Amino acid sequence: MPEVSFYVLATHDQQQRQDFACKLIEKIYRSGHFPYVMTDSAEQAEQIDKALWTFRAGSFIPHQIYRGEIPAFTGTILIGSENIPDGWQKIVVNLSSFYPPTTAPTERILEILDNSEECKQAGRQRYRHYQQAELAITTHKM
Repeated sequence: MPEVSFYVLATHDQQQRQDFACKLIEKIYRSGHFPYVMTDSAEQAEQIDKALWTFRAGSFIPHQIYRGEIPAFTGTILIGSENIPDGWQKIVVNLSSFYPPTTAPTERILEILDNSEECKQAGRQRYRHYQQAELAITTHKM
């Protein structure tokens, strides 16, 4: 059963949420993992894709938008709004309003919430969903 971590930001600013997501994705990558970054839409996936190229000078994080095709190089972070492909299910960074898989092989689900009422409400629903699935949940106020 996966562990779930909620990162609750003190800001309403979407740019700061995106910057935090990029830093977290970079940290995951540097620890040797290649997560799937789950988004609500293709547009949001494009925004995260661009942000990962520009958020920190000198940083390189191999990533691409997932459009149903598995990349030849498995050491790639995938970003998308489609079903998570095999091989990228261990760690899910959830920037969407959807519920990621809560069964194996998923090991970690990372939720990043800003302080907007809409985001917090959707986060509360997912929190209850994870509780009902009896997953271990931790919350980090940032």
